[in-house]
Amino acid sequence: MKICITAKGATLESPVDERFGRAQYFIIIESDSGAFEAFQNPYVDGSGGVGPKAAQVLVSHDAKALVSGAVGGNAREVLSAAGIAMYTYRDGGSVRDAFDKFKAGALEHSG
Repeated sequence: MKICITAKGATLESPVDERFGRAQYFIIIESDSGAFEAFQNPYVDGSGGVGPKAAQVLVSHDAKALVSGAVGGNAREVLSAAGIAMYTYRDGGSVRDAFDKFKAGALEHSG
């Protein structure tokens, strides 16, 4: 399963970005193998409506879960409609820490 974690950098050691629509990076991790790809959020500097557009990026990458801090209502609607589960992470740690907590079932399911 592909999990997207919002990040402030392109590595697993990068801090989690608590914003979704304006996150600097999206890191997609394959839960079984741990393989990942990181890419810049094309909407990080958008002027408005970035949440739903960013959600479409996750849909196009076939993500099945999102780990982030705050997800706005419009983005939440798109993610829910696409069947992408949302989990809250606000511990201030790394992407690796968030992924480990996701795998351990230690994150709050937020939608």
